[in-house]
Amino acid sequence: MPNPLFDTLFAPLTGQDRPLLHLADGRQISAAAFATQVGRLALALQALGVAPGDRVAVQVAKSPEALALYGATVAVGAVFLPLNTGYTAAELDYFVGNATPRVFVGDPADAPALAPVCAAHGTQLLGLSGQGAGSLMALAAQQGAGFVPVDRAGDDLAAILYTSGTTGRSKGAMLSHDNLLSNAQVLADLWRFTERDVLLHALPIFHTHGLFVASNISLLTGGQMVFLPSFDLEQVIAALPNCTAMMGVPTFYTRLLDDRRLTRDLVVHMRLFISGSAPLLSETHIQFESRTGMRILERYGMTETNMNTSNPYDGERRAGTVGMPLPGVDLRIMADGREVATGEVGVIEVRGPNVFQGYWQMPDKTAEDLRADGWFITGDLATRDADGYVTIVGRAKDLVITGGYNVYPKEVEDLLDTLPGITESAVIGLPHPDFGEAVFAVLVRAKDAEPDLDGIRAAVAERLAKFKHPKGYAVVDALPRNTMGKVQKAGLRQTYARTFAG
Repeated sequence: MPNPLFDTLFAPLTGQDRPLLHLADGRQISAAAFATQVGRLALALQALGVAPGDRVAVQVAKSPEALALYGATVAVGAVFLPLNTGYTAAELDYFVGNATPRVFVGDPADAPALAPVCAAHGTQLLGLSGQGAGSLMALAAQQGAGFVPVDRAGDDLAAILYTSGTTGRSKGAMLSHDNLLSNAQVLADLWRFTERDVLLHALPIFHTHGLFVASNISLLTGGQMVFLPSFDLEQVIAALPNCTAMMGVPTFYTRLLDDRRLTRDLVVHMRLFISGSAPLLSETHIQFESRTGMRILERYGMTETNMNTSNPYDGERRAGTVGMPLPGVDLRIMADGREVATGEVGVIEVRGPNVFQGYWQMPDKTAEDLRADGWFITGDLATRDADGYVTIVGRAKDLVITGGYNVYPKEVEDLLDTLPGITESAVIGLPHPDFGEAVFAVLVRAKDAEPDLDGIRAAVAERLAKFKHPKGYAVVDALPRNTMGKVQKAGLRQTYARTFAG
């Protein structure tokens, strides 16, 4: 019986004695052993009453067992619902109430806090620790062999991923088998992944990047993964000589650049470094190429769509851009109901087999963001140059309108980031009694120098129109970020909201 994701990603592992996962403690897990674990977990889910279409919510530390649980959920025809490990019980109450999962799998140590949440919504609570122990694994150990995957169609749901929820309630993006599989197939081909690749995997697996890009591509192509619990600099540096590719967020690359051991010799066996989930500074591109001789490949995606664009594998990887639309993905940049001209700013809309089916139990929000003809309004502001390269300039909700003029934060940030004493910056709009909103800049001080605010004001005045000038500055040690490295501008706006009050 067909089950698109299971048949393509997990079924081929059966009986293969080759290594699949290399763990931080030196252990190896073969493809065959992993496939056996997927089958036993699938039987355990069925024993718990999980039926096709049921949701299986998972908030656990990254582990081989957690990845196998993803495969098992797909195998039984259920919908995988990974949740950020940082969510509190109070936050989880919303997700469990909204998604109504049949089963919630959490860390056994969190059971006292999780039990009341699950009980309130009629959800069964099972345990899975980062060491692969807990009541779920005990149940799986009791299962035999002979699991038969459940028949599913390509447009059946495979996963629900909740958005970060920076404005209002988080929304559950519904992703089908075809959504996930089509994207993995396109990326594997575009980025030249084969069974010879060893992927350095230090990303979390509750998010699109680590689960549906990194893991799916490696499983699809028959490669291996160095499967680290998180980004640990020592572990990453030790693993790099034995790997061929790495997917990371910008923070991974800045931390590597801070270590003198990052050299050309260290990465001589690597063929590809990929960055995503947050913008990569042009300076990071330049420094990394100077140190290693390799140019990072940056791409762009969303929870609702997986990946949309990528810089080329062969050809120019342009710093500051996210490349061109993937094969099979249509992309347009819109403003005021029309497609903008080359170089103009507008909102990205995408259409293709990667685009989600809508938001779980939110038909009004779905209708607002997903057009009837398949175009998804991303909310990301961008330009496209004459060669087709897309440059993200910010989120529509981050656009600052001051005195009737539009200010795109990235333009100001790009200038500030080049000035002495500044490691990086975040530009936001704050309430202002005269201008409606005022441009405000939060500056991260460099390690060896303090920003000279008078000098910064002079540099800004020389290069930017007056309405784009920040009307205030704050200097901090670091910007607030989520687990994928994205700057949390909503938090900054809240922190500095009363700067211009009165």
